[in-house]
Amino acid sequence: MNVFVQLWKSLYSPKDIARFRFQGIGKTIGYLFLLTLLSILPTFYYVSSSLTEGIRTTSALLNNELPPFSIENGELHSEAATPIHIDQGGFTIIFDSTGKVTSENVEQFPNAIALLKHEAVLVAGHQAQHYSYATFPDVTITNEDVRAFIAGLQSLLPVLIPLFGLVLYVLACAGKFISVCIFAFFGLILAGVLDKTLRYRHTWVMSAYAITLSTVFFTVMETVQAVVPYGALIHWFVSLVVLFLAVKEVPSAKREI
Repeated sequence: MNVFVQLWKSLYSPKDIARFRFQGIGKTIGYLFLLTLLSILPTFYYVSSSLTEGIRTTSALLNNELPPFSIENGELHSEAATPIHIDQGGFTIIFDSTGKVTSENVEQFPNAIALLKHEAVLVAGHQAQHYSYATFPDVTITNEDVRAFIAGLQSLLPVLIPLFGLVLYVLACAGKFISVCIFAFFGLILAGVLDKTLRYRHTWVMSAYAITLSTVFFTVMETVQAVVPYGALIHWFVSLVVLFLAVKEVPSAKREI
């Protein structure tokens, strides 16, 4: 059966998931690689495009709209008496040497870069990264240094973005395989409770397909940039329910020949 047909059937048919249990491990691993690739595409797109736009916008603002500044002894210093907020088509630039803006304030924006009193914060696709100035206690950094650094980042983007995608994919694959291994143990427990004859390799294959519905749902939510509360809990609950229904479709031990 075509892998895309399997993906489609895994969205609605526990009976087909149960039938997949005799499939080879190699094909199932390939399916997981494909499912993981599809699941990270929205995140990769939004983060990479936000990063590219953020670097371009920051470079322009450093040249035109932000005051001269320096970072010394772990603190940002400038002559600005109030925080500066600049919105550039959905990307927010925040400059605050007064200490009035917190990192929590910055994290409320979907895409932003902020130079705060004690740290820099980059938010891309609702994912925040923090960079404390205290990491360089004996180094003085000026706006000219930052401008040169941003220019260097721009030239490295053709390398950094594919590298980011590779790292994201490897980590996502690791997470998927670990979760499938855990679900497979739950599958064995369900098989015992429901009096089904299943081995670990069977429940592992079934688990790989049982997570499809939840994975596709969260991929769609990420595509439309919708935040789902208790996402991890929902993922585990839905996947376990699908796995339970799939195990239930397996003929009982007493009826198998």
